[in-house]
Amino acid sequence: MSGGSDGASDPLVEIDDLRVRLGGTTVLDGIDASVDRGRFVGLIGPNGAGKTTLLRTLNGALTPDSGTVSIDGRRVHDLTAKGVSRLVATVPQDTTVAFNFDARHLVEMGRNPHRSRFDGWSEADADAVERALDRTDARRFADRTVTTLSGGERQRVLLARALAQETPLLLLDEPTASLDINHQVRTLELVRELVSSGKTAIAAIHDLNLAAHYCEELILLSGGVVDAAGSPESVLTETALEGAFDANAVVSRHPVTGSVYVTALPQRRRDADSSHPLGRVHVVGGGGTAARHLYVLDAAGFEVTAGALNEGDTDTEAARSLGLDVVTVDPFAGVDEEARAAVERLIDAADCVVVADAEVGTGNLPNLRAAAAADRLVLVEERPFAERNYVGAAADRVYERLRNRARVVAPGDVPAAVADAVADEPLAIRRSDVARR
Repeated sequence: MSGGSDGASDPLVEIDDLRVRLGGTTVLDGIDASVDRGRFVGLIGPNGAGKTTLLRTLNGALTPDSGTVSIDGRRVHDLTAKGVSRLVATVPQDTTVAFNFDARHLVEMGRNPHRSRFDGWSEADADAVERALDRTDARRFADRTVTTLSGGERQRVLLARALAQETPLLLLDEPTASLDINHQVRTLELVRELVSSGKTAIAAIHDLNLAAHYCEELILLSGGVVDAAGSPESVLTETALEGAFDANAVVSRHPVTGSVYVTALPQRRRDADSSHPLGRVHVVGGGGTAARHLYVLDAAGFEVTAGALNEGDTDTEAARSLGLDVVTVDPFAGVDEEARAAVERLIDAADCVVVADAEVGTGNLPNLRAAAAADRLVLVEERPFAERNYVGAAADRVYERLRNRARVVAPGDVPAAVADAVADEPLAIRRSDVARR
């Protein structure tokens, strides 16, 4: 089970044969789990798998039908509500706050488990609140009313309230839900920092790639049971994802972070017993930006080609490892006329061309010009082109033509976009027209 003790200390969280029924339906059915101190564990699984129910049972909000939950050696459901709140703090999924208190007042509520109704406000209480505001970078809006804060700001205030409780265990229910990518990253970075300083965190996370990047261990729930538990590498397997999510997915490594990366594939994939691919796809990339696309498109059943790429490039190595047809030039060399002609032949033969989020210089600008003649285009954007353009106006003009004709997608949407593009009628364009522009 996830977070098994290494012998240095007893696990902080121990769950034994836990069963919970809600409305006559068994939601959790015989859960066994343990989590070591100072770990960041992610709960993943499809909707209805029991993630929120497990968190609510851990914090004492739900009473199990059978089984036990122990935190720091104490059975949660034998304690008073205040006793549980000294052990575990929860950041809810819904950040809506109905009352119009200021943010500081909300954070101060985190001290309630440590105070009786007759206690005054102590120096320890004040210090805990100030530390929580500083740690979450919430001091700058501490005096604003909660209802005026953005979703990301409210998330930080609720996290500050949980930190002010000074509990060994922190629970988070979909902490990145409804947040933009910037606030998602900031929230999970903060949780990871807290864990590195000794806190233990368990979070239900919908995004598998965020969970893989930030969590040290994962627990995969499906149908109310633990399907898999352990490191992201051991849990996020194609077999496990197919079983739990009924998903057609490929598991690879992110070329930048090195984390396990899950990409959903379109359902229209090549029959395992068929030698006929779904279509031919040429991928333009460089600097590691295309490696993941090469892998997932090949796994999805497309016949994939790549280039032009420099010898020694990460994308070149990925293409060779997959046995793909790839056009290459010498290390640090630009795309010469021979390489460009070879790329044009592959693009002419392709049903779709994918242009990755690569940096563009004078050496590989011919790749973009060649791609602009493709009948069907998928353009991957992670960064603004201005951040990747080292040529200037000439590259801007080519990229704008690409963008106007292409399906512009995020990295995770490439397989589905390619499948849709291949199924569509091509948009005819003459290469001679492109060359004159």
